[in-house]
Amino acid sequence: MKKLIIAAILASFAAVPALAQTVRMGTEGAYPPYNFINDKNEVDGFERQLGDELCKRAGLDCVWVVNDWDSIIPNLVAGNYDTIIAGMSITAERDEVIDFTQNYFPPDPSAYMALKGAAGSVASGVVAAQTNTIQAGHVAASGATLVEFATPDETVAAVRNGEADAVLADKAFLDPIVAESGGELVLIGGDVMLGDGFGLGVRESVGALKAKFDAAISSMKADGTLNSMIKKWFGADASTF
Repeated sequence: MKKLIIAAILASFAAVPALAQTVRMGTEGAYPPYNFINDKNEVDGFERQLGDELCKRAGLDCVWVVNDWDSIIPNLVAGNYDTIIAGMSITAERDEVIDFTQNYFPPDPSAYMALKGAAGSVASGVVAAQTNTIQAGHVAASGATLVEFATPDETVAAVRNGEADAVLADKAFLDPIVAESGGELVLIGGDVMLGDGFGLGVRESVGALKAKFDAAISSMKADGTLNSMIKKWFGADASTF
């Protein structure tokens, strides 16, 4: 009888589906259309929609955590969340500290933006960029004077108030700002290609989690869902896979 009771207990555990792993998705919430905070005070944007779909396909229960950009990698390493999904370009320097999934957004151009008619040169003038970005690294190596700011909105404000001659940022971030400026702001020069596209950042110790997200990204690429999502948020002419 005792053996029968034990067998029944084990069978009851086997019949209960395993609880989904909870994964904390770290994002900045300040870089539209990639990620931003909407009127309901919720994370929104391309990466929110993408992240929710990736979690669904990977069988994960995901919650969203907002963190300032300048400490987003240290807080991932410290274990305050499990991924970074925040318009972060895959670079060799970052890959020495954290690991990346395959890219979920293809290499996309950066651009310079300035006040219309401004005389400053991006080659020798003062150029703003968000701190700890590939754009900041590019400006620092270009010969221009780099001024760094904690948020992307501050880089735009620096151009508007004359603190910087131009700003270098992702073109998809700058395009709507230019369009809504009424001719005050313009893109200058050609496209600047930097990085290897955007990937989810994870700690190097969580290979199984990375594999789940890689598989989910691959499935979205294969069935066209990812390209459709990119076009929804960035327009029909956006770079796709």
